[in-house]
Amino acid sequence: MPKQTVKLVSWNVNGYRAVMKKEFLKSVRDLDVDILGLQETKLQENQLTRAMKTIDGYDAAFSFSTVKKGYSGVATYSRLTPKAVRHGIGVPRFDDEGRIIELEFDDFSLFNVYFPNGQMNDARLQYKLDFYEAFFAYTERLRQQGRSLIITGDFNTAHNEIDLKNPGPNSTRSGFLPIERQWIDRIVAMGYVDTFRHLYPDTIKYSWWTYRFKARENNAGWRIDYFFVSEDMIRKGWVKDAFIDNTVFGSDHCPVGLVLEI
Repeated sequence: MPKQTVKLVSWNVNGYRAVMKKEFLKSVRDLDVDILGLQETKLQENQLTRAMKTIDGYDAAFSFSTVKKGYSGVATYSRLTPKAVRHGIGVPRFDDEGRIIELEFDDFSLFNVYFPNGQMNDARLQYKLDFYEAFFAYTERLRQQGRSLIITGDFNTAHNEIDLKNPGPNSTRSGFLPIERQWIDRIVAMGYVDTFRHLYPDTIKYSWWTYRFKARENNAGWRIDYFFVSEDMIRKGWVKDAFIDNTVFGSDHCPVGLVLEI
C-alpha cells in the first residue's frame, strides 16, 4: 500500500483578527499544509468571520476562553477528516481557557495546545506547571491505550541554551526557568520526541521574537513552538522532516512544521 505524506504546521498567530490583515490566507496557501494548528487566536465564537470558518478544503475546529474575552484560544484546520474532535482534557480549571483541541485520526491523535505563559506572577507560573502535569497525565492514558500522539503548539518554554539567543540573562525569567526546563526534560523522559531537535541536533533556529529591541531583525529569539511525537512514531519511520519557517511574518511567532510519511 503506498505511503501517505502528511504535512502539519503550528503557528501562534498572536491574534487571529490581527493576522488576517497581514496576508494570513496567502501564507496558508503558500504553506500548503494538510493540518494547521493556530494558537492565541484571542477570539470569542461570535467574532469568527466566514473567512476564518471556511478556509477552502479544510474542516475547522475552534476552542475559546470562557473566562476572559480576547484571550488564549486555539483553532485547528484539517484536510483529513478526523474520527473525533475533542476540546480540553476534562479539567475545567484548564479547559475554561480554551487551550486544547484534540483531533483523532486512524493512525494518530493530534493535540494543538497553547500552553500557559508564566510571566505574569507566581500564581500563573504555578498554573502553567499544573497545566503541564494535568495535560501529560491525560496524554499518557491515551498512550497506554496504544495511541500514537502528536503534541504541537506554543509550549512557552525554551528547553536548552541552544533554544534561545541569550540564555544567561533569561535564566531567571519565566520561559527559561529551571523548573520549566525540567518539565521539558520530563516530557522527553516519558518518551516524547522533540522532532526538530531530533532531526537537527545542532541547528540554531528560533520561532518567537519579542516585538521590542528589533529582536526579529537581529534574530534574538527563542524556540518555544514544538512538534513532539510519541517515540513509537520515530520507530515506525513516520517522521520524515521537521522545520521552522522564519520567512513567514504576520505574528511575533513563525510557523513550525512536521512532515510525516505513514
